[in-house]
Amino acid sequence: MTKPIAEVTPNTWEFLRDPMIKPTGFREYDARWRFPEEINLPGMTALGLGLGTQIRTRGIKPEIVVANDYRDYSLAIKQALIIGLMQAGIRVRDIGPAVSPMAYFAQFHLDAPAVAMVTASHNPNGWTGVKMGFERPLTHGPDEMAELRDIVLNGKGEPAPGGSYETVAGVKEAYIDDLVGDFKMSRPLKVVCATGNGTASAFAPEIFERIGVEVVPSHTRLDYTFPHYNPNPEAMEMLHDMSDSVKASGADMALGFDGDGDRCGVVDDEGEEIFADKVGVIMARDLSKIYPNATFVADVKSTGLFASDPELKANGAKADYWKTGHSHMKRRVKEIGALAGFEKSGHYFLAEPVGRGYDCGMRVAVEICKLMDRNPDKSMSDLRKALPKTYSTPTMSPWCDDTEKYDVLKRIVQKLVQRHNEGGTLGGRKIAQVVTVNGARVILDNGGWGLVRASSNTPNLVVVCESPESEDELRAIFADLDAVIRTEPSVGDYDQTF
Repeated sequence: MTKPIAEVTPNTWEFLRDPMIKPTGFREYDARWRFPEEINLPGMTALGLGLGTQIRTRGIKPEIVVANDYRDYSLAIKQALIIGLMQAGIRVRDIGPAVSPMAYFAQFHLDAPAVAMVTASHNPNGWTGVKMGFERPLTHGPDEMAELRDIVLNGKGEPAPGGSYETVAGVKEAYIDDLVGDFKMSRPLKVVCATGNGTASAFAPEIFERIGVEVVPSHTRLDYTFPHYNPNPEAMEMLHDMSDSVKASGADMALGFDGDGDRCGVVDDEGEEIFADKVGVIMARDLSKIYPNATFVADVKSTGLFASDPELKANGAKADYWKTGHSHMKRRVKEIGALAGFEKSGHYFLAEPVGRGYDCGMRVAVEICKLMDRNPDKSMSDLRKALPKTYSTPTMSPWCDDTEKYDVLKRIVQKLVQRHNEGGTLGGRKIAQVVTVNGARVILDNGGWGLVRASSNTPNLVVVCESPESEDELRAIFADLDAVIRTEPSVGDYDQTF
């Protein structure tokens, strides 16, 4: 039986023997903990036993691909997880250090039904976690995570015979070959490759060079202390650094990757930081010419242009706004047969025939280079400026404790829905609709909007706003939305503003 965190604490006899797992680490679509404050190595073994039990209980072939990101503690955590998987009778196929999409690729390459990727994703050092799934290309969503949480925390993991372990070589090379194929750039392209010293450092520069791109390296030496900044292409610190590198080198653009390589950020040739949802519209415009009448999924944090852009409409493209979160988006893309899904955080889900449906920052980078090759007379700033002008905030995250955030959000949503029902306004504009599929997206009569939702990964709320009119209106929308949020005293400071 896994003991509650209050019963097992660091630097005790029990800490080196008994599982310690903070329950809130089981999130909507993956697992995240601070290590070792919230989970210990026996806790990771208990998680492996639980995941293996879940695989067997569902009648899935007892075989799994495992991998780890490039952090100094990830290997030990993966090994603890593997012990639990083997206890559950699972054949473990360890592909070594990897970016998350390489682990997803290995499911296809090795014909393995399940995957467990040990990674803290874009979280700073001190965090760990597992992205897992057993229905490729999907990963665990809320139902699977709730089931796993119940198995682990209630000590329902069941040992079984037949567990084994093997290391599998050559997957990195196969993954890069799959990304590159026989494509070569036909126009010169100079790209700042920004990896923040994270795991993508071992992949991205080689991929760019293989397709004939001139690489300007930016923090591409592997260093798990992250000496410059935490690799997160949604954070302004990384985007500003990418912009500076573009201006200093005269590059055509910068492409940046997060800690586990499943997200991609873009800065254009003028040093303009393009939020990922706008990059998604640029890509959707290009893809909808090749694949008319395609459906594109966008998360609720994303720009309204997926639905309103005249060029997408002319190409017969259809927009579907869905829940934020990589598992939610992957599942939605598969369920409705969309060509691609775009998430403002920089996760892109390119389905057949472009990709395999999982989020892969490297795949996106290659496809952006192909897009530039198909538009030899255009710069990335040309493509950005061709979009209808909107004004949007970065993704902002005010603190709210994991144990409170969903109750807090529920009350905020009720207040916003009530404001709409009473004919109220936000930012001086009449509220036209409140979409509550994932928090509250308050849509205004001119197409502007403000969103508040709960983060699935960290103890925060998430706030994003957009105006089609002006910077002043954007700030007014944010001010009014923030005033509603501030009625909840347990909401703390923002991680960044604009």
